[in-house]
Amino acid sequence: MKKAFLLICLFSIAGCATQRFDLQPPSTKAVSSLDDAQIFWVGGIGQQKEVDAAKVCGSADKVVRVETEDTPINILTRAITLSIYAPRQVRVYCAA
Repeated sequence: MKKAFLLICLFSIAGCATQRFDLQPPSTKAVSSLDDAQIFWVGGIGQQKEVDAAKVCGSADKVVRVETEDTPINILTRAITLSIYAPRQVRVYCAA
């Protein structure tokens, strides 16, 4: 039973997910301008957060990529708090 529990914990921590939106060709040199944790409560049900990438980069044509990620730490935090506290990383990359 302990081995099964440890195996489930290992797979849940290792299962991170990333959503990436490339707005310019991959060859464009990008610099990370924003790397922040967005906080959601009760699993984020009915909640949304917005980031104005154009404001972060100075203009819309300088935005190279926007991504969100569930890191292993985010997943572990969500598991420990039973999804009452559910963080997610957000990053905005701007043209250098």
